[in-house]
This record gives sequence, C-alpha cells and structure tokens, in this order.
Amino acid sequence: MAFREQDRRRFMDLMVPEYAYMFGFLQADGHLAKGTGQKGALSVELSLRDVAILRAFGELTPYRSSITERTRSTNFAATHTSATWKLCALEARTKLNALGLPYGRKSGAIAPPRVEFSGRDYVRGLVDGDGSVGFTGKGQPFLALTTASTAIAAHVCDFGAETTGVERTVRRNARDGVYNVLWTNEAAQRLAATLYHPDCLALERKQAAARSIAEWARPEGMRAAFTPRRWSPDEDRVLLSINAPTAAAEALGRTMQSCNLRLWRLRTGQVPLPT
Repeated sequence: MAFREQDRRRFMDLMVPEYAYMFGFLQADGHLAKGTGQKGALSVELSLRDVAILRAFGELTPYRSSITERTRSTNFAATHTSATWKLCALEARTKLNALGLPYGRKSGAIAPPRVEFSGRDYVRGLVDGDGSVGFTGKGQPFLALTTASTAIAAHVCDFGAETTGVERTVRRNARDGVYNVLWTNEAAQRLAATLYHPDCLALERKQAAARSIAEWARPEGMRAAFTPRRWSPDEDRVLLSINAPTAAAEALGRTMQSCNLRLWRLRTGQVPLPT
C-alpha cells in the first residue's frame, strides 16, 4: 500500500480527536520497544473482543502495520485469545516518543503531551486503556482510572473537576503504589457523557457502558446530588485579567488546579473566550 507524504506529516496531530484518543490509549496500553540499531516496534495487545479498535489504529496510521492473533492459557482463563497490533516504522516511533510515549517501562513516566491536544479525546483514550466505566456492586454508576503516573493522575483529576464540578485529591495506595481516580453517580454520568460523545472513537463496550450509566436516576431518599459550580463569563474575564492560577484562585474562591485548567482551556480554545 502506498501512503501519501501529507498523511505522514499529519500523523499524530493531537488536535485531531482520533489521534488524541489514540495517543492516550497508547500511553495507557501500548509498549514501545527498542531493538538493535534502528530496529524496534510499537505493540498493543488486547483481548480479541476489542480487535476493532486495533483495526481503527491501523487505518489511522500511514505506515505499514499488522494485527496478529494468538490463543494461550492465562491465570484467569484456560484459553484466552488476544490480538496484537504492531508498528515498526522508525519515523512513526520517533514521533510517538517525542510526544511522550517512552521506550520500555512507562507506567510512572508518562505525562500529558507538551503540545496542544484535544482534551476530552485524550482522556477518553486513557480511560479506555487503563480505566473502567459501569456500575458498582450497589448499582451506582462510576467512572475510574488507575495509573502509576502522578502527572496523569493530576491531569485527569483537573479535567474531571472542570467537567463535573467535583474535585478529587488522590494519593498512591499502599498496596501497589498506584493512583485510583474515581467518580460516581451524577459526576460519573457528566464525565462519561463528555468523554463518550456521539460517533467518537472508543472501545465499543465502554461506549455502551457510558450509554448505560446515563440512564441511571438517583433513587428516592438518596442524599441530594452535588451541584457543580459552573464558570461564568465574568469569572473567565477575571481569570484572564489576572493570568495567574494561584492569585486567581484566591480572588475567585476556587482551587488553583481548577483555575489552571480553566486558563489552559481558554488559551487553547477548548472553551470560548468571554465576549
């Protein structure tokens, strides 16, 4: 197959929603390995039920890649069939590495890209790779992300706070040293609706779970839901005028993290500037 040079130049433009999602997913569930000389490969191994997302990655990638299947026994099942997408092109690997996908072990080293990117699509990629959406044992909706990266945990907490109005402060758990970021009930519904918007690129089963939790209604007698504090145009103007998250937080009675994320969203066009 012949690939056009302009497609390769556009590859991993993170302002394109599909590439922002794909990059988040690769940071969460991909593995970038170095070989001798210029050899190496990017690989993603998933259960065969999720092979559709690997095919989508192949279609988005203007370099030769392949998908293979294998069946083996695991600790969880006597037979398990998985699919692996593999990309070897040095040019593609170099671009991914420069954006923030490390070679080798990466769980604690990954961080949000240092270039502009489509925020909700990037976070959805992280959740599809290392998160979960569904109902708790008590029948309450939830959306969660597990990560070993402090930078990723902080970014997702800030994104969730801006989206839902519910702030999360997380610490590494004592058992395995990872962060578990969790939203439940209406906050989970709001976050899932933002991330899993119609016709977005996503794992079909998590897209279906997001649709399912959207139908949940708070049972009668359950304590009232938290009402998020929305940003007003006047607050946006004050934030832009002060142009410093810490000082703006004191002036507006908000957290520094919330002001920092809102300022970034205004600067990058994620939300419209106040008129």
